[in-house]
Amino acid sequence: MPDLPTLEGPSLAPSSGDPPRNLVILLHGVGADGNDLIGLAPHFAQSLPDALFVSPNAPFAYDMAPFGRQWFSIRDFSPEARLAGALAAAPVLESFIDAQLTHFGLDADRLALVGFSQGTMMALQVGLRRQLPIAGILGYSGLLVGEARLADEIASRPPVRLIHGAEDELIPAHALPTAVSALEELGVPVDSHLCPSLGHGIDENGLRLGSDFLVRVLKAAES
Repeated sequence: MPDLPTLEGPSLAPSSGDPPRNLVILLHGVGADGNDLIGLAPHFAQSLPDALFVSPNAPFAYDMAPFGRQWFSIRDFSPEARLAGALAAAPVLESFIDAQLTHFGLDADRLALVGFSQGTMMALQVGLRRQLPIAGILGYSGLLVGEARLADEIASRPPVRLIHGAEDELIPAHALPTAVSALEELGVPVDSHLCPSLGHGIDENGLRLGSDFLVRVLKAAES
């Protein structure tokens, strides 16, 4: 079996100056890289001074432009192709998560995954299948991949918050209730928010909702 790619990317150390007590891994969308979502970290850090934010570059070069990264190709965006891509990329992300938790001496319940678009797909794909529950999953503008398999593969049920633009031109807004319904059926604590007039992006309300969620789930691990 070939060695898995090693992920690297920008990070933001805890603003408290202390060793990290929480870890937030930010998973970017297709065609971007880790520099895209690390821009969210200063906002979230205002309420989470003891958190380390890490935004790895996806393992593969974007195959539809001469720049950017991807977790998997979207040349074929059929449900079958999305599932195959997520399954192939999942071990790479799993390995990265394990290495980060071990390096910083943190338990799984001190970890939150934040995804945007394809990064949300990967956060849900991996976060719900980890044996030790993580603190939570925050997903922007994404969808649930391979929901038909999830009942047989789900290993933990961390809290999930999904946020989507009502005018999303890339991943239609109906992906939001579809994902919520599938997760609720499996007993995953999930809430969702549809942002009016928003396309494929994150607005100020989405940032606030995301920050509130991260504070709630990560502070819960401290009690």
